[in-house]
Amino acid sequence: MSASADHLAADPVRVGSSAPVSRRSFGPAWAVALGLIAVWYVLAQAASAHVLGVAPGREAWLRDLVAHLIAGGVLFLMARSVGRFALAMVVVFSAFTAGNAIKLAVLGAPVMPDDVFAAKNLFLLLEGWQLWGSVAMLALPLAGLLWMFAWRQPRAWAALAGLALAVSALVAHPVPASAWLDARFGDWVWNQRGNYEMRGLPIHLMQETARNLARRGQAPLATEVDDALTLLGAGQPSPFLKTGAMRPGRGGRNVHMIVLESFWDPMALKAARLSADPLDPAFRKLWKAAGNARTLSPVFGGYTANAEFEALCGFPVKTDAVFFEGRLRRNVPCLPRHLAEAGYRSVASHPNAAPFWNRINAYRRVGFEHYWSDRDFVLDDMNGEFLSDASLFRQVLDRVGPELGGAQPVFNYVLTYFGHLDYPLNSARPAVIKADAGSALVQAYANTVYYKSRELMGFVKELRKRDPDAIIVMFGDHLPSLGWNHGGYAESGLLAANRSEFDDEMFRTMVATPLVVIDGKRGPLRTGDLPIYALPALILDLLGDERDTMLRFAARADDAVRVRPLPGVHFTLEGEALTVCRSGELQSACEPSSAWVDAIGVLKRDLFSGEQHALNAAERLRGLQTVELESEEIEASAVAEEVLAEADNDV
Repeated sequence: MSASADHLAADPVRVGSSAPVSRRSFGPAWAVALGLIAVWYVLAQAASAHVLGVAPGREAWLRDLVAHLIAGGVLFLMARSVGRFALAMVVVFSAFTAGNAIKLAVLGAPVMPDDVFAAKNLFLLLEGWQLWGSVAMLALPLAGLLWMFAWRQPRAWAALAGLALAVSALVAHPVPASAWLDARFGDWVWNQRGNYEMRGLPIHLMQETARNLARRGQAPLATEVDDALTLLGAGQPSPFLKTGAMRPGRGGRNVHMIVLESFWDPMALKAARLSADPLDPAFRKLWKAAGNARTLSPVFGGYTANAEFEALCGFPVKTDAVFFEGRLRRNVPCLPRHLAEAGYRSVASHPNAAPFWNRINAYRRVGFEHYWSDRDFVLDDMNGEFLSDASLFRQVLDRVGPELGGAQPVFNYVLTYFGHLDYPLNSARPAVIKADAGSALVQAYANTVYYKSRELMGFVKELRKRDPDAIIVMFGDHLPSLGWNHGGYAESGLLAANRSEFDDEMFRTMVATPLVVIDGKRGPLRTGDLPIYALPALILDLLGDERDTMLRFAARADDAVRVRPLPGVHFTLEGEALTVCRSGELQSACEPSSAWVDAIGVLKRDLFSGEQHALNAAERLRGLQTVELESEEIEASAVAEEVLAEADNDV
């Protein structure tokens, strides 16, 4: 064969940046590529375990390595050369591995499919090196793949087409795919970190993507909705703490809801040995009068929007994804819209970028009339990139204050921004609380709480002075993040480093934040621990609002049992009794609450992304009840006639 013919027969895979490789050397090229993947894998997992304490379990290393080799093999088929493949593979695999490890270390959960769609929010939250680092983690892998791709080679396009077909098959048949993957690799529903550790990252992402797609089925039918409502006993509201909703000359009492970023009581961190109590004594006294009540949040360390959704719409969130992003697709009569129908003006204030967590659309869909975001505030008192609570509260009062005594009542919703990791303070807020050496993050957080609680009490004092009859609800959205793998909490024995090691009480500790509800001149209420989704129903009861509403479907103020759904697990509170129900574990005590969780899931899909059959269910169910009663009366009459006839025969 001539030299030119031999060159034409050469396979286009290249060992270096330009040198072609003949088919005879194709095998060695593959050996080099797969060897590079194996070396990268060992080094990457060792680094992740050493720096962040995150790595697959030892029993999963082989399957995880094989999964990386398969993924890397597909990339190699698309590559122009071994050199380009090596660089692109390292960038792509490292970005996914590092992103997953950081999320696990901070929030206790691995990367999930919804995180891909939520990633854009990082750019609105971060700045400086953190922002550029996040941009690099997204941009560099894409750039590496484009630079690596063999654009003129049929082999590369065939590999890409095969990958597209595989993805299409998964999208078309997610249910059987999810079932097969679960049977093959297992599913630890309540412990996603455990899932990652027993699967490895590529398998975990594929398995959870299939599950995510499988959940997106048809919207519930009217009959399914009726069955769910019947199981829940949804019907007329039950009065609780009835108060006068009307005042002379106005439509109702003002309602102020204050959601406090990462607000929690650091004194529980005994190992940090804080030099003083960070909470303002005035708040401590007010909280004690409220029985040291707590809200039970759906999230830990982040995802504030899920706590917001519950507080505004009265339904629990149990998925490891932001409900505002993609799951809130319909206009719904949540608390702002429900109050607007009674003549309220509703305003939301949050000095963050307006589109963060899709709040522009979400706030509109739940019924807010106005949304004041960062561009509507003077950013005059910043702690890092976060507007101080003092400035936020002052500017909210400047806008809302003149309306508090007017003819139109106000629903004033305030979500603070100051309090985010890594808890920066400006020069006007020097550190006054000290912690033991090695607790720098706890110390920073304690000083943040020192100022947050005092700025909060200044606002509440002014609100109660100007608006003495108002209902004021204040609570923390979630616990703060205090270091890798539950850092400060694990040091004090409050949480285990790994969720698989949680005892029952740790599940409640992980989601419990301070709650104070002030009922006007009557002062703070002793509500006990309440899931955040129970707050809208409580507010309506305090207003004496007995209209039919979806806000009471999931919770009523006189419920004896409270249920706190979380991803893959839920727990119930009945007085002091705590019962934790882990999905996949059979517990007879959990059967009623599990049925409740399933029924709530049906209603939530119907109301927020479905046909909203539940909104006219009251009339439909009353009609069904009337038919049933008439049927029972006919049957009872027939039985009575038979009894009388038999009695006559006996005589």
